[in-house]
Amino acid sequence: MSVVRLPSKDTASAEAPEAPAPPAARPSRGIRALAGRLLDAVDPVRLGRSLAEESLALARRPARTAGAVGRYVSGSLVATGAAVARAMGGNAEGPMTVPPKDRRFSEPTWQQNAYFYRLLQQHLLREQLYRDLLGIAELEGPTAQKARLASQLVVDSLAPTNFLLTNPAALRRAFETGGLSVLRGLRTWLDDLRLREGWPRLVDASRFELGKTLAATPGKVVYRNALIELLQYAPQTPDVHAIPLLCSPPSINKYYIMDLAPGRSFIEWAVKHGHTTFSISYRNPDASLRDAGVDTYLKDGVLQALRVVQEITGAKTVNVAALCLGGTLATMLAAYLDAAGDRSVHTLTLMNTLIDFSEPGPLGAFTDPPTVAQMLRTVDRRGYLASHEIARTFNLLRPNDLFFNYVGNGWLMGEEPPAFDLLAWNDDGTRIPARFLREYLEGCYQENRLAADRWVLDGRRLRLSALPQDTFIVGAVEDHITPWRSAYRSTGLLGGKVHFVLTSSGHIAGVVNPPSKSAAYWVGRPTPEGPEAWQSSATRHQDTWWNDWARWIASRAGARQAPPSMGSEEHPPRGDAPGTYVHVH
Repeated sequence: MSVVRLPSKDTASAEAPEAPAPPAARPSRGIRALAGRLLDAVDPVRLGRSLAEESLALARRPARTAGAVGRYVSGSLVATGAAVARAMGGNAEGPMTVPPKDRRFSEPTWQQNAYFYRLLQQHLLREQLYRDLLGIAELEGPTAQKARLASQLVVDSLAPTNFLLTNPAALRRAFETGGLSVLRGLRTWLDDLRLREGWPRLVDASRFELGKTLAATPGKVVYRNALIELLQYAPQTPDVHAIPLLCSPPSINKYYIMDLAPGRSFIEWAVKHGHTTFSISYRNPDASLRDAGVDTYLKDGVLQALRVVQEITGAKTVNVAALCLGGTLATMLAAYLDAAGDRSVHTLTLMNTLIDFSEPGPLGAFTDPPTVAQMLRTVDRRGYLASHEIARTFNLLRPNDLFFNYVGNGWLMGEEPPAFDLLAWNDDGTRIPARFLREYLEGCYQENRLAADRWVLDGRRLRLSALPQDTFIVGAVEDHITPWRSAYRSTGLLGGKVHFVLTSSGHIAGVVNPPSKSAAYWVGRPTPEGPEAWQSSATRHQDTWWNDWARWIASRAGARQAPPSMGSEEHPPRGDAPGTYVHVH
C-alpha cells in the first residue's frame, strides 16, 4: 500500500513556525471549531450547507432568480385555470405533464378530480422551479451534487402523495376499510420509528429462505478462512469447459445477488452453460476486522479464492466474473498478478463496475473530503460502517422508489410491503471494516489512483494499461451507483480486447437479467470518442445480455471435459451451499 511520508525533523525545522494567534483570536477560533463540530453532527453530509450556498448564489443573481419565480407563479395561474375548467366539466390541460416513470400519480383521480389535479400540477411546478434555481445558482462539484440531492429530497417530501388528506388512494382505502387502513398505517409508522429509526420497511423478507428460495443453486463450501467462504457449484451438464469461472461479488453486500433465485441467478445460468463455477461469500465483518484493508480483501479474499479454484480444478488459468466493488477488486487482482508475471486470470467480466472514479455520479455527494472525513471519524470509533447506513445512503439516491413510495403504501394505507427477492437481498446487508472503507474512499473516490496506474500494493504498481486479458464490461442505462458512462471509461484503461455491453434497467436489475420480453441490450465496438459516440452507433438487441456473455465466455473457456470433483483432498467439502457466512447478520 502507499505510505504517507511525514516530513523529517530537519525539514520541519527549516520551515518558519506559525505565529501564535493573538489572545483575542483564540476564543473566536475555538467557537468556530465548536460550531463546525455541531454542524457536522446535525448535518454530516452537508446537505443543509449546500442549500445555503445555493441561496447565496441565487441572491447574487436576483434578475434570473426572479424570472424563475415568475415562471412558477405564471404556471400556477395556468394550473389553477385548468383545474377550474375541469371542475366545470372541461378537459383543459395544465402546464406540466407527469413523467412516464413516476408511479406515484397513476391513480386516475389525479386527472379526474379538479382539486387533486391542481395539487399535482403545483407539485410538478415546484420540481421545475427547484431545477431552474439549481441551474441559475451554477454550483460546481460536490456542492452542486449535494444541492441537487437536497432539493430533490425537499420536493419529494412535500409531494401530496405523502399526506393522508392529499392522497386520493389513501382516502379511498380509508373509506373502504372504515378507517382500519389508517390505524394499520399508524401502527406501521410507530413500528418503523421504534425499530428502524423512522425509515419505512421496504420488503416482507419472511417469505424467503436462504438455500431454498434465495441462494439456491446446489453446491458445497470447499474453503473457509477468517474473511471468506468459497462455494463450488455442482455441475448440471455432462461435460464442462476446462477453464473454471470464479464469481467475485461486492464485499459490501451478501454474495447471493449473483445467485438470487432459481431462474434469476447468474451463477445458475453459468453452471447450466457448462462452466465449473465458484463464488466467494464474504464474512459479515465486525469490530474484530476493523484493520482489514484493501490488501486483506485482495490477498485473503479474491487471490486466495483463485488459488483454491486452481488447486481443485487443476486449471492454470481462471475466468473471473465480478460485480460492482467485486469488479474493482478483481481488476486490482489481475494487475497485482500481472506485475509479477502471473497470468492466472484468463478473462475478466466486469458488471456495473467502476475503475475510473473521476465521475462517480450521485455517490459523489457522499464522497467529498469533508463528508468522508466526518464519516471516518465515526467509523474509526466503531470499527466498521453499519450495513443500514450503507443501504440508506443508496436509498437516498432514489428517494421516490426506495423511501416515499413506502410512506404512501405503508404509513398512509397500512399495506404490507411486497415480497420481492431483490429488495430482500438489499435489506440483508453487510458491514465495511474501518480500514477498508478509508483506503477505498481515499484511494478510489478521492485520488482515483487505480485509473491513474498509481496504486501500489506490496511494492507492485497496478498498471491497468498493461493487462493482457480480454474483458467483457456491462453497464446499465439507469444505474445510479455506477453510471454507465463511467463504466464505459474502463474500455480505454485496460490493455486487452474489451467488449462493452449496455443493458436495460439499473444497478441490480441490470445484472439480475434473465431472458424476458422486457430485457434489452446494446452492443458495439468501443471507441475512444467516448460513450455518446459509442451509443449512437451501438446495435440494440431485444434479449438479455446473458446470452451475449454466454457466447463470449464460451469461446474463452477452453475445450469440454469431464467435470472436476467437488472439492479436493486438500480442500474437501465442508458443508452445503450457501454456507455459514451468508447467515451472519
